[in-house]
Amino acid sequence: MITFSEAQLVAWISPILWPFLRVLALFTAMPIFSMRAVPMRARVALAFLVAVAAQPTLVGQPIIGINSPQALGAVVQQVGIGLAIGFAVRLVFTAVELAGELVGLQMGLNFAAFFDPASNAQVSAVSRFMGTISMLLFIVVNGHLMVLMAVVRSFEAFPADGNFLDALARLQMHGLGREIFASALWIALPMIGLLLFVNLTLGIVSRVAPQMNVFAVGFPVTLVMGLIGIAATLPLMDQPMMALMERTIALFGPR
Repeated sequence: MITFSEAQLVAWISPILWPFLRVLALFTAMPIFSMRAVPMRARVALAFLVAVAAQPTLVGQPIIGINSPQALGAVVQQVGIGLAIGFAVRLVFTAVELAGELVGLQMGLNFAAFFDPASNAQVSAVSRFMGTISMLLFIVVNGHLMVLMAVVRSFEAFPADGNFLDALARLQMHGLGREIFASALWIALPMIGLLLFVNLTLGIVSRVAPQMNVFAVGFPVTLVMGLIGIAATLPLMDQPMMALMERTIALFGPR
């Protein structure tokens, strides 16, 4: 009969528990994995597999027993850091969706809004389309693997030592808001420039040919040119998105 003591059980569980909690918190806040279509059992199983697979890279981490006084602080620390990484990755998708809102405003399609069950909010058609494209692009360029590598490497910068306040003080996430607006403008600027040129052209036409009903012609022309602009700039969207992703992930890596 195989017997083991409580100390041995704690020594086996503790090294896996802290990465498991951090990865599970990441999946709770991270796009794609946090969708309702992904069941909680799948998230828990995947988080456990990642925690087990990451054990060889976590050698030298401080070991806090699950029955020690620092255990509660370690739980809060792992959940907080995991949620912070997931929230930061979500902001990358928010930048793309914000670019879609700006383009939809110029195209006159912001009235075509519908309820998005994933975000529980009203979103425009262009914003939802670009958000879906960003999710597909995220998978194609192995962005999910980059995030998993980032959460494992985050133990080098933020070890599981139970010092949640110190980890919170060293998280420099205040610049992500600036990055969101800058990246959204970078993505939407070519389409905004194209639609501005179209509107200027329609304004000149209305002055040259007053008998033409510009309001009847302008909307379909703006809509078609906007769709052409979106199709032309989609292949270029990966560069600013991945640059923002790399800068975001670097916040949680070793310095």
